[in-house]
Amino acid sequence: MTPVAAFLAAEMAEPVDPRVTEMATAIAAQYGAASRAVLFYGSCLRESQLDGLMLDFYLIVSSYEAAWPDSWLARANRLIPPNVFPYAHDGLAAKYAVLSEADFAALNGVAASTVSVWARFSQPVRLVWQADQAARNTALSAMEAAPATLFALAAPLAPSADPLDVWRTGYARTYDCELRAERSGRSGSIIDSDPARYAALGALIPPAAQPLSPAQAESRWAKLRRHGKLMSIVRLAKASLTFAGGVDYLVWKINRHAGTQIEVTPWQRRWPLLAAITLVPRLLKQGAIK
Repeated sequence: MTPVAAFLAAEMAEPVDPRVTEMATAIAAQYGAASRAVLFYGSCLRESQLDGLMLDFYLIVSSYEAAWPDSWLARANRLIPPNVFPYAHDGLAAKYAVLSEADFAALNGVAASTVSVWARFSQPVRLVWQADQAARNTALSAMEAAPATLFALAAPLAPSADPLDVWRTGYARTYDCELRAERSGRSGSIIDSDPARYAALGALIPPAAQPLSPAQAESRWAKLRRHGKLMSIVRLAKASLTFAGGVDYLVWKINRHAGTQIEVTPWQRRWPLLAAITLVPRLLKQGAIK
């Protein structure tokens, strides 16, 4: 096991609130033998009081066809990963995204066309359910690529080789590659929440075998930014079909992070796909998402 893998293995084994584990087990049970691992991530990792929050999970499955035999959901997840669903258990609310083991590995790698997966899984994560040891090892192997991807793309543009400078550069760039409801400067708070963690992990990441030049790195980020903004809109529209109450959740999240007072109208609830598409220009104009 590499030093980075050992670091992440210890981190993802840290204990969580028992209700989180129970919820993860219930999520996995919905998909039977297709379920391979459930990962708990996001700001709720740092919270001791979970009531009233929206917990974030990733469900890793063996394949989409195994998860949804003969269903359009399998095709949707393959074409525009991930599918996202709401979930409630024991008084807690959550959402979970579904990725196959193959897609989870690919989307953590440096060749990924969007930042959404590797940016999240370079941050602290807990493995809260696993089918077996092989599933754990497969998830860990995929996650090991995430911090290396960030460093490969951010190090050429960082103001220094200090790991914290690289992390800050990388997260600032990733926030510019998606439609974000969070206020500017939010990316820096990721590091500020646990600078010792990021310094320690960053020191373990080996230099890229073929480092990018600053110009090459800028070109890669420009492509990630263009594609990421587009995919954010596409995923938003898709979520209105796969996420019951998706428009309400989207507006709640934007109001929470951006301080806006957007309200969902009856017609938007009736036609969620159209609502999701038409909301985007309005939100961009207001500066609620960037």
